[in-house]
Amino acid sequence: MIVTVVSMPEGVVVRTGLAQARERLAVTSGFVIVDIDLEDEPSPVDEPLSRRLGLDDAAGEWLGRAEEHVRAEYHDGTAVGVVPVVCGNEVTHIHVLADERRFVTVHHGPVELIETFIDQLPQELPPDAVTTMFLFLQGVLETFRRAVTQAHLEVEDLEEAMFERRQPEHVHRLARLRRRAARLHRAFLPYAAVAQEILVRRRLANHALPKERQEMNRLHEHTVQLVLVEIEAVRDAARRAATSYASLVADQQNVVINRLTIVSMVFLPLSFLTGFFGMNFGYLTNRLTSEDSFLEFGLGLQVGAVAVALYYVLYRTHWRQLRDSRARDAADDQP
Repeated sequence: MIVTVVSMPEGVVVRTGLAQARERLAVTSGFVIVDIDLEDEPSPVDEPLSRRLGLDDAAGEWLGRAEEHVRAEYHDGTAVGVVPVVCGNEVTHIHVLADERRFVTVHHGPVELIETFIDQLPQELPPDAVTTMFLFLQGVLETFRRAVTQAHLEVEDLEEAMFERRQPEHVHRLARLRRRAARLHRAFLPYAAVAQEILVRRRLANHALPKERQEMNRLHEHTVQLVLVEIEAVRDAARRAATSYASLVADQQNVVINRLTIVSMVFLPLSFLTGFFGMNFGYLTNRLTSEDSFLEFGLGLQVGAVAVALYYVLYRTHWRQLRDSRARDAADDQP
């Protein structure tokens, strides 16, 4: 277990034990920020982590408990909840407890957001624990925005590469990007719903809420909706890229079918004539008795059939399309 205590407003960061952190949380002057990394250690069942920290609030009994989903509660001035955070390519959850003089975060394993947040505290020096909580929550949203932006750029690069030259591995990369966007949406949607409910209810229930805190509530609520829209946008981009890939595959299949059609139109008359001359009836056996008659009648019909087939295919498809395109280009060039 790694316990980090930040004394505010001085911004002094120290590593200490759980007993010392409990003593600092009991201090009434100023406010204290405590981060607890449980690593692989589960929270004891007989004595919850909140009791070991001296937090007798009923809302914090499940603080640090593993496998807790996104949730938020607000009781008698104490806010406690579980928020999702993007850490690398994975989504982890951080337990948060905040009131007027305490801000506590609990997680399992190192989280980049926590390290950055603690490093910036001596420079930012938030005036109270509530402002600290909103700064931390804004950092949570920024992890999702950075992940969404990175995924969006990867989708655009992949779509451009597909149009330049389609490769089989593109479909696998696209599938991974679609799964990543789905995981981000699945992780963030519960938080968006909980944040909307808590912030609106707190704003409506507490008419004496200071104006600056109302503004922080609205800013966070607006940012939550913005991140949700951005996640939906990257999901739409991934679906559009999948549709483009399917269109490219369909176009390639159409080209192959077109070539097979041309080949079949050339060899179909030949197959017919071969079957025709393979029949054993009187005209063929009595009239076509010499080599000259076979060359004139047999090969002549085959050459004529091939010429007609090629003329039909080339004229009705390629030559006519080329002529029509040149006519349209000439019409467009005229003033």
